[in-house]
Amino acid sequence: MAYHSFLLEPISCHSWNKDRTQIALCPNNHDVHIYKKDGTKWTKIHELKEHNGQVTGIDWAPDSNRIVTCGTDRNAYVWSLKGEVWKPTLVILRINRAARCVSWSPKENKFAVGSGSRLISICYFEQENDWWVCKHIKKPIRSTVLSLDWHPNNVLLAAGSCDFKCRVFSAYIKEVEEKPGPTVWGSKMPFGEGAGGGWVHGVCFSHSGNRLAWTSHDSTSDLSVCILISVCILVSATLPLLCVSFITENSLVAAGHDCYPVLFVYDGTKGSVTFGGKLDVPKQTSQRGISARERFQNLDRRATSSETTEQGLESLHKNSISQISVLEGGKSKCSTFCTTGMDGGMVTWDVKSLESALKDLKIV
Repeated sequence: MAYHSFLLEPISCHSWNKDRTQIALCPNNHDVHIYKKDGTKWTKIHELKEHNGQVTGIDWAPDSNRIVTCGTDRNAYVWSLKGEVWKPTLVILRINRAARCVSWSPKENKFAVGSGSRLISICYFEQENDWWVCKHIKKPIRSTVLSLDWHPNNVLLAAGSCDFKCRVFSAYIKEVEEKPGPTVWGSKMPFGEGAGGGWVHGVCFSHSGNRLAWTSHDSTSDLSVCILISVCILVSATLPLLCVSFITENSLVAAGHDCYPVLFVYDGTKGSVTFGGKLDVPKQTSQRGISARERFQNLDRRATSSETTEQGLESLHKNSISQISVLEGGKSKCSTFCTTGMDGGMVTWDVKSLESALKDLKIV
């Protein structure tokens, strides 16, 4: 595990380039900072300044090397590197509320933007007119879209929103792609067709696309995993989780207000999801066995005493974790992943060393 603090401000969102030598992040304002790894240090090499509101989503396409950003100014920009300068292209999203999240499709020929307008903008480049256009997915979304993730087939799109639902939509655009084959989610793919307690903060398809996980912010279920359309719901003992990612086909990591990532494991024979352990192993003992109610009470007490704060938060992150990214190995066999949070820090996690430590402690 390695911790690096970029800024004093919270990191609202981040994304990596293809070879993981550069990271683009937003320090909770309207700018995007790009850092380059120099040995063990990170050096800021670019600042992307075009948004007039807070940047809420960043995604860096690995093959085309284009960055897409969205923000509370209701705009999205596609950034292309021309020489040593990043040049922006405005994308008209046709929304009247803030954009909340953005994600390139696997083939990088389109991207999706979720917003407070209760819709998803599917954007693609129109060669004839040399500009980006979009189509909207509206029904049956009833509230702000908070999270997005693409299926490997480049057509299906999972979306989590504040109307307590996680849905799978078809984002098929006939102008830019061929009609896809059938999947476990269905065979017909008309544009905008969807399937489906608490705001859905994070959503993630597995490497195969046959499984879908999401984190829900309510009092009954903090993690749900949809396996081949059947749903397994796990009530976790943690505070609400904000992000989730598969690290193998049968295991995933999630994180949120507890300031450390946790492991969940799916058992195909039993059709159930179990808690695999807290991954911030070196600082494990003090928080074990504490209920969610007691955690909130402790947070209230810590807010009035700096001494108590230092004693209570023994995790690497000192505030909520808002995003997880797979760095090496992909979703099928992840070897390294990273987390960023509201403490302005970034932590890289080695999966093998974490698994070894958890087994030594007899947690998994």
